[in-house]
Amino acid sequence: MKFCSNCAAPVAKRVPPGDSVPRYVCDQCGDIHYQNPKLVVGTVPDWEGRILLCRRAIEPRYGYWTLPAGFMENDESAGQGATRETLEEAGARVELSGAYTMISVPAVNQVHLFFRARLLDLRFEPGSESLEVALFDEAQLPWKEIAFRTVGLTLRHWFADRARGEFPFHAEDIR
Repeated sequence: MKFCSNCAAPVAKRVPPGDSVPRYVCDQCGDIHYQNPKLVVGTVPDWEGRILLCRRAIEPRYGYWTLPAGFMENDESAGQGATRETLEEAGARVELSGAYTMISVPAVNQVHLFFRARLLDLRFEPGSESLEVALFDEAQLPWKEIAFRTVGLTLRHWFADRARGEFPFHAEDIR
């Protein structure tokens, strides 16, 4: 960052008074520009034990399979963002069952939050960011073609939890 988004004056990186982390600070207007992790929200859309996945039509990981997910927008809740992303990427309408996995990925300054979800019907189609969408049972899942570690972890938790008959919340870090 070189210039203040508030007044356009140059910024300097330093630890502001009362803080412990270097931040971009504007000497002109005094604004402190915080840079925080991005929240990626998505769903684990279930239809009778099968999971809806999207084959990515964009980088990173073009052509690989993922759960429908994306960056949360301002002015929406995490659940609203997950539902929106599922509709945008898979054309699928879902009912959320609750937060399921939260995986911190400090290397890319992201937190991935997935919700359990029930597909409301079998009408789905690829959105502009998906090449195709399909339902998979555990035996058919393209494990070697999963786009992101967070998605693979979430899917492994889901199938293991389904076998146990309970779906606790999972929180972990990928280092």
